[in-house]
Amino acid sequence: MKKIALVAALALLAGPAFAQSVAEKTGVNSVLGLSPTTPDFVKEVAVSDMFEIESSKLAAEKGDEATKTFATQMVTDHTKTSSELKEAVASDPKSPIPDALDSSHRSKLDKLKGLSGADFNKQYADMQVSAHKDAVSLFQRYAKGGDSEKLKSWASTTLTALQHHLEMAQTLDKTVRGS
Repeated sequence: MKKIALVAALALLAGPAFAQSVAEKTGVNSVLGLSPTTPDFVKEVAVSDMFEIESSKLAAEKGDEATKTFATQMVTDHTKTSSELKEAVASDPKSPIPDALDSSHRSKLDKLKGLSGADFNKQYADMQVSAHKDAVSLFQRYAKGGDSEKLKSWASTTLTALQHHLEMAQTLDKTVRGS
């Protein structure tokens, strides 16, 4: 806990724009329940959607039936949210949408590519639960305190679907683990 407080204090001293980026990247904002900046929110959502789409396309090929069904829904829904995000920030040069996965998500995708069978299904389900917990937190925090009214409204509206995705991912996780 002391480390988190120290990181937060250092980030805040570094300056508002930099502090928000560091705080979001390190998870300090999430722990403290603080809203991300609009550029951070846009980046996190875009990268998350790209990962959801790419990992789910892979799961639609390699997974068991339950995994394939879930994955197909994720490709559809996250393609839709990607389009909505692009439309929402089209006129905001301060919030560019990345066009590639970051190294962390790339590494997760590479790990999935190397798996098959039950190991693949379990890892994919685990990643989906984790990703959707993060997404729900991100959207809740932005909907509550974001600085773009348009994106706050969209985050609030989209949150219901993400919460449903989390429930679906948790069910899938139990199914592939046989519990």
